Amino acid sequence: MLPEDEQRQLQEIERALCRDDPKFVRLMRAIDPRVQYERTLRRALLGVVIGIGALSAGAATHRVYLAVVGVVIVLLSLVWAVVSWRRYVAEVPPRSRAGAKTAEGTKRRPRQSWRARVTERMEGRWRRRREGNGGMPGRTR
Repeated sequence: MLPEDEQRQLQEIERALCRDDPKFVRLMRAIDPRVQYERTLRRALLGVVIGIGALSAGAATHRVYLAVVGVVIVLLSLVWAVVSWRRYVAEVPPRSRAGAKTAEGTKRRPRQSWRARVTERMEGRWRRRREGNGGMPGRTR
């Protein structure tokens, strides 16, 4: 986190850039993964709506092929939304949690995966075993 005066200066620079070159700002926002994910999500939602429309039209007119096309469009749109969401989550670190300060003023550690936590515990035990206390935190020989 930046100090307050640097944060204020950065905000002033951003405001000046927005005033001076709005086309550049639009371009930078278009590259933002959150904006891209939002667009993909809207397109997938549109696909779901179109698929439901085709499904209901097929059911109303008793045309099986139209209902099948509707189901396929809905499923593909949902898969597209889930895949893009997973990609988004993998690429973009959470803004609010990474390096956020707690009430005490200390930084929280970023959340580790289950496998990383197990590996860390095993490495700690191995280190203690090599130091001579048998891998247990309170045990001495």
